[in-house]
Amino acid sequence: MIRSRFAAVLGVLLLFAGPAFALSSPSEMLANPVLEKRAEALGMQLRCVVCQNESIEQSNASLAQQFRGIIRRRVEEGWSDKRIIAWMVQRYGTFILLRPPFNPMTWLLWGAPALALLVGGAAVVLARRRHPTSPEPLSPAEQQRLADLLK
Repeated sequence: MIRSRFAAVLGVLLLFAGPAFALSSPSEMLANPVLEKRAEALGMQLRCVVCQNESIEQSNASLAQQFRGIIRRRVEEGWSDKRIIAWMVQRYGTFILLRPPFNPMTWLLWGAPALALLVGGAAVVLARRRHPTSPEPLSPAEQQRLADLLK
């Protein structure tokens, strides 16, 4: 009875739980909604260097807030998306990109999942092929000795 009530309350609370986005405060947002959407889209492509697996639009870190301000200023100044991203990459390296480019420096990064699957698959195949050989059957003398020991 108590468990079912607890589960019901927990279920209702989980309905209200959602992803937390560090939406820009009204003072940070651009007056032009088109430019604001563009700035948000750029922020979703860039990694927060403090949180590391969140975009700067989703992060609550003060550095991410500063990055959001920089992006919005650049958008207002008329910089292109490519120029803004190139500027961020020049300052912080390709690590700042949530989706790094596919080039010789990142081949291992992009290929690591496939490489792990291949290595794991090879290990499974080799383990299955190495089944132990069955022992030779007991000779009549060994069978007699075993029967004597078990008595």
